Amino acid sequence: MSELGQRLKQARLEKRMSLDDLQEVTKIRTRYLEAIEEENYKVLPGSFYVRAFIKSYAEAVGLDPNEVLNMYQGTVPAAPPEPTVETIRTPRRSSARSTDRLSKWASTIMVVSFVLLIAAIVYYFVVVNNKGDSSGAINEPNRLTDTADPNATSVPSPAPGNGGGATATTTPTPTPSATPTPTPTPGGALTLVNSSNSLDNYTAVGGKLDITVTAAGTQCWYRVDSFPNNSKKMEKQGTLKQGETETFSLTTSAQIRVGAANAAKITVNGQELNVGDASNPKNIKITLQPQP
Repeated sequence: MSELGQRLKQARLEKRMSLDDLQEVTKIRTRYLEAIEEENYKVLPGSFYVRAFIKSYAEAVGLDPNEVLNMYQGTVPAAPPEPTVETIRTPRRSSARSTDRLSKWASTIMVVSFVLLIAAIVYYFVVVNNKGDSSGAINEPNRLTDTADPNATSVPSPAPGNGGGATATTTPTPTPSATPTPTPTPGGALTLVNSSNSLDNYTAVGGKLDITVTAAGTQCWYRVDSFPNNSKKMEKQGTLKQGETETFSLTTSAQIRVGAANAAKITVNGQELNVGDASNPKNIKITLQPQP
């Protein structure tokens, strides 16, 4: 041990300080303090740290730091090669950047998913529901489209002597089993002229039309129009419960409308018409022609 190391150690002992006590004061590791006392400077990180540690050591034990540094300068002819500095490694910022990127990606995915979910909900209620409503059966009168009558101009005037009037009578029936069977009245047979999904055109030869509309399903909306003097007149409309019947005796052409074809049974002049089994509205136009 040289004079510098001996002097530092002697001053420490005079202060009654252990290396651990000195470490608490200077914040320098014990092995570095011991290396300074033994002048084993190769253990220290470098010449800069050697001078800083010696100065802190001297100040802690009450020596003049400048004088001690001059002693160190005289004892060290040349600076030894500096070993690798022991530093406390800090975590790389790349991991923090990666975490930030993942957070941004997750936020972006959540926003995009939320927008897609809102778009799907809007599409379902606006497009899918509207399609379902337009394809379903229409049983209310305010949902039934009033289709144009292509043969309205060809309806002849009522036969002389009949007055051109029309009388609608209602025969309510409490139960289907008690429904009276209408007795056919004189009238010509019906001939189907043309047919489509929603409109069937018939012709009938004779003096009048005896029409019966019966609710074959749970309920059925109906409307019956006549055409006195080439003008359209509504005879009656309403909703029939299952098994209920409405009858009409007309001396003019007529048009019958029901909200759902499969919920109605229609008889004209004793002849049951084939209205089909679809759940869509049905229009039946009957042109009454005079007997030859």
